[in-house]
Amino acid sequence: MVVYPKTKINIGLNIIGKRLDGYHNLSSVFYPTDLSDILEIVKSDSFSYSSTGVEIDCSPENNLIIRAYNLMKSKYGLSPVKIHLHKIVPTGAGLGGGSADASATLCLLNKLFELNLSDTILKQISLELGSDCPFFIMNSPHLITGIGEVMSPINLNLSNYFIKIVHPNIHISTANAFSKIENFSSALDEEQFIKGSIQDWQGKIRNDFESAVFNEHPELQTIKTKLLHEGALYSSMSGSGSSLFGIYKIIPKNTFPEYFEWIGKL
Repeated sequence: MVVYPKTKINIGLNIIGKRLDGYHNLSSVFYPTDLSDILEIVKSDSFSYSSTGVEIDCSPENNLIIRAYNLMKSKYGLSPVKIHLHKIVPTGAGLGGGSADASATLCLLNKLFELNLSDTILKQISLELGSDCPFFIMNSPHLITGIGEVMSPINLNLSNYFIKIVHPNIHISTANAFSKIENFSSALDEEQFIKGSIQDWQGKIRNDFESAVFNEHPELQTIKTKLLHEGALYSSMSGSGSSLFGIYKIIPKNTFPEYFEWIGKL
């Protein structure tokens, strides 16, 4: 069985404050994109995992796909499988690629072994793998709060728009990005998305990581500026970076041959 795990962009990312447990409360809108990896899982006599494409630099015990399988095996006594991932989505890009692959693994195992688990149960299981994993069980626009684990559906439809995602070869440490946050924001206003116009988003809906990350990596600011100059109605960094995206009314052209660049419909 083969699936194509979707990624996400953050439209707005406000850091609300630091918690006593060291984590931060945030407010963001997750919106799915069709940029995806390719994941295949089949039953086998022995467990195996392999990958091609973009190199994944992590140990097996930290690989979210393997962790997802082991979690399901421990809960439901699954027999061995053969897993192959063709990695297309850049790693550490702020697009949730690893979390998407993990959640897709849970969904695929649910179908392969006919477990008949509901989305509610799959979301509960996925939360054991990462706070943003439940989003990728649903793959629909959601307002995200808490540390990323509180998700509320939001009536946001961007299907008439195109998106360009640009990822330079820059690695951003999420922990380091959080450490640079000095001022906290208020929660995002859901009405800005539902009743507001995308033409009004720029300058009002922001990613709080941008200031510190752009200061450290000015090249990212240059990319964002170029996306706006070439016609993006709204441009932002996704997550803690280092991917930048632009949303367009008409399909944009490829203009970043030196970077990873993906164009699609929202």
